[in-house]
Amino acid sequence: MIATKGYAVHNKADKLAPWNFERRELGPKDVLIDILFSGVCHSDIHQVRSEWGPAIYPMVPGHEIVGRIAEIGSEVANFKIGDLAGIGCMVDSCKECPTCKGGQEQFCERGETVMTYNGLERDKKTPTYGGYATKIVCTEEFVVHVSEKLPIEGVAPLLCAGITTYSPLKRWGIGKGHKVAVLGLGGLGHMAVKFAVSFGAEVTVLSTSPSKKEDAKKLGAHKFVVTKDAEEVKNYKGYFDFIIDTVSAPHDYDMYLNMLNINGVQICVGIPPEPIKLTGFLLLGGNKTITGSSIGGIDETQEMLDYCAEHNIVSDVEVININYVNEAYERVLNSDVKYRFVIDVSTI
Repeated sequence: MIATKGYAVHNKADKLAPWNFERRELGPKDVLIDILFSGVCHSDIHQVRSEWGPAIYPMVPGHEIVGRIAEIGSEVANFKIGDLAGIGCMVDSCKECPTCKGGQEQFCERGETVMTYNGLERDKKTPTYGGYATKIVCTEEFVVHVSEKLPIEGVAPLLCAGITTYSPLKRWGIGKGHKVAVLGLGGLGHMAVKFAVSFGAEVTVLSTSPSKKEDAKKLGAHKFVVTKDAEEVKNYKGYFDFIIDTVSAPHDYDMYLNMLNINGVQICVGIPPEPIKLTGFLLLGGNKTITGSSIGGIDETQEMLDYCAEHNIVSDVEVININYVNEAYERVLNSDVKYRFVIDVSTI
């Protein structure tokens, strides 16, 4: 077994604290990564606090992982020692069902998607532990290459926030000629703005906070709407082709459906804690669509990272010492970060 240092919680009321544990020995197709940076995702907080259902404790969070390959198994073909590499939200699946072979391993038909943490290995017994740790072992099929061109602390959040916004933009063919709104300017929202602008769309940020207007412009947004201002909202009735909804708190879906053009699409990548409520006739009146999107497959994640390397796109981050992580959680809940905390794992 491989001795590993990390930070963990042991119950839903616990604070993250040092915890030593062991990773498995390498199998023939496994790689060992020395973790350099690990992003702090809002979903880490939900899971640490058991807000998405019963959690598995002890829990080591973290699914935005970048590091260097330290060791490889005897049959590893696509990585060598010293390579920069990343791991996102999942670390395994059956790899054989049509959905996995079709590049959407997150929806494995056999139910064998293995999440990076707060999950069980395919044996249904062994807990998985995430990236708030010094090392991780993973099958090479679920590891992606990271370019040396980019600042890797800014790459780490791409493994979740990046792919979560890139995937639906690509799936819906969003680009030049489209009017796109990004609802919420946080970790997900700022990446949605960067990608949509890069793809050539006209981008508007929808936010309850007037103070974010200048930040939105710096990120490349063309317009900004304060959603608490009824007159501003009224001016954009039927305006947008797409709304990328990154908000994970309850909000007024009817208001945003009214801002969609005929055949418009609202794409939800945030996960509110309560059931979504909307007026059905707003969908019928204009052939509108409300849909969701969950991360992306491994091939698409690699595609996204390659696109970012080519176009110099990374997340805006605040790098923190691991000792600050509990304070960082509170700041995330208060929307007090631009736009993603990233842990310098050398501080563990």
